Amino acid sequence: MRRSVDEHLEAVLGRLTALPAFDQPLLEALGLVLAEDIVSGVSLPSFDNSAMDGYAVRAEDLAGATSETAITLPVVGEQRAGRSEPIVVTPGTCVRIMTGAPMPRGADSVVPVEWTDGGTVHVRITQQPPLGGSVRRAAEDLQAGQQVLSRDTLIGPRQVAVLAAVGRARVKARPRPRVVVVSTGSELRELGGPLGEGQIYDSNSYTMAACARDAGAEVYRVGIVDDDPKKIMDTLNDQLSRADLVVTTGGVSKGAYDIVKEVLSQTGTVDFPEVAMQPGKPQGFGLLGDVPIFTLPGNPVSAYVSFEVFVRPALRKLMGQMPYQRALARGVSLDGFSSPAGKRQFVRAAARSGDEGWMASTVGGHGSHLLGGLSRANALIVVPEDVTSVRAGDQVELLLLDEENR
Repeated sequence: MRRSVDEHLEAVLGRLTALPAFDQPLLEALGLVLAEDIVSGVSLPSFDNSAMDGYAVRAEDLAGATSETAITLPVVGEQRAGRSEPIVVTPGTCVRIMTGAPMPRGADSVVPVEWTDGGTVHVRITQQPPLGGSVRRAAEDLQAGQQVLSRDTLIGPRQVAVLAAVGRARVKARPRPRVVVVSTGSELRELGGPLGEGQIYDSNSYTMAACARDAGAEVYRVGIVDDDPKKIMDTLNDQLSRADLVVTTGGVSKGAYDIVKEVLSQTGTVDFPEVAMQPGKPQGFGLLGDVPIFTLPGNPVSAYVSFEVFVRPALRKLMGQMPYQRALARGVSLDGFSSPAGKRQFVRAAARSGDEGWMASTVGGHGSHLLGGLSRANALIVVPEDVTSVRAGDQVELLLLDEENR
């Protein structure tokens, strides 16, 4: 079975539905998608209050006040934030007031303390405030009964701010997917231990776990499973109860010891197409029970690119985040290189944005084992299937990998 990148992504997304939403504590919902419209039960502000430290006054009492013709008023009380005492500003008087404190009855404006001598019994005022100056009016931000956020909104710090301000301690949101990550291969060893001849450290499970966490998932890194059919199936079956999605790496090509493909092909629920892309041609996707499983190539760059192209959009669909795919940026390639006909190539690049837009230089080679270049890349140049060469100065599409660049 051979598919284009777009056909494989469509097949993946077509078998996924967003996870059911449930009530969650407000801070736990950071980074999640709202599954309800939020209507405020209170007005913001809920009462008239001072925007400054200063003096609550009647503006007409200070007509003509200047530094040369200052006006002195008696201070008949003090109003602090969090306290609401029955103080009244009568004609010719004022009340000392703090930022956020309720406006006393009779006052219509606030004189900032910087326009005064700071007196506590009498205060000398050198400037007339505008009517309503430095007063935050009740409901000028939000009115009780007003919708403040709509369903499908991604909850970030600014959304948390308004949710907290209207008193929502919990919100209904779609949860973080639970992702189980498994590396397969008898040649793999855990980090920090000794390496024997022909052995390598398991970078893939750490990479996939980091990618999934970066995408907003809750991650369980299982680690290494030898190339043994029973061990692989036992491990996967043991993990299904805590997984919304499983990611494996290795064992999906055409070799004699590509055990993942061998054992999962027998289920009849996992497909193993060849996808017309470089790197990342051997792919696998399907269901174990009702849990989606991605079986990605074992070469580390292939696994990383496959995650960005297929797994990240799948996680976004599970979380209800739109759009599922990152938008591509237009830029200029500073290097020339060839690309295989009929395949979509993803070339590691260092991209930067300047006055003339995005510019990208290739880093490292094209080998799917070359992690050094990947570590220096912050973008992938996406070369269409019908383009076989890119020249320096050509316009290209860039998949930006770093959050600050998207």
